[in-house]
Amino acid sequence: MLNWSKIDTVLLDMDGTLLDLHFDNHFWLTVIPEQHAIKQNISLAEAKADILKRYQQVSGQISWYCLDYWQQQLDLPIMELKRQTLHLIKVREDAPAFLTALRQAGKELILLTNAHPESMMLKFEHTAIDNYLDGVISTHQYGISKEHQHLWQQVHTDLGFDKQRTLFVDDSLAVLNAAKEYGIGHLLAVANPDSKQPHNEISDYLSITDFRNMLP
Repeated sequence: MLNWSKIDTVLLDMDGTLLDLHFDNHFWLTVIPEQHAIKQNISLAEAKADILKRYQQVSGQISWYCLDYWQQQLDLPIMELKRQTLHLIKVREDAPAFLTALRQAGKELILLTNAHPESMMLKFEHTAIDNYLDGVISTHQYGISKEHQHLWQQVHTDLGFDKQRTLFVDDSLAVLNAAKEYGIGHLLAVANPDSKQPHNEISDYLSITDFRNMLP
């Protein structure tokens, strides 16, 4: 369990942590390959193989999270396509109670996401999840993703939080590893980021499948 008396600041991921990752997985693994197949006049299998190869080439880099990059690479109207699947954007049902309890306990709540600002704003419009937060940071404003130490150095400098009294919550082990390397004192992994997929087995970090079991 977390010792809430030793935590002042909570840094929170967005997709897969506060929001259901099903929207993003469906969009990038189903919608984009389908549209790519139509655009290039190739089979769906060929499109999926090509898309996955492209994803792997920039995995963990800011390009992977950049809508402008993918629009240029694939010549597809990314934001327009996202709006067509807007109904799949959903807040995790356990997130509001968790965020409300944290605010009542006097914690500072900062969103720290790799999501592109346009995607982030679309999700805010649809869910109003930003109303629970004290601050919002998209790593695109730094031009580097959470997987990299330089990002953590810059965010720490700008926010001035106490590393030892900060909790970071994310569903990505690569990102949690980066936060651990930087010296963030408290780490929490989300084991069920996508409501339509089985839970992940996580042994390296304290993990949850329901935030309501972690209320301060």
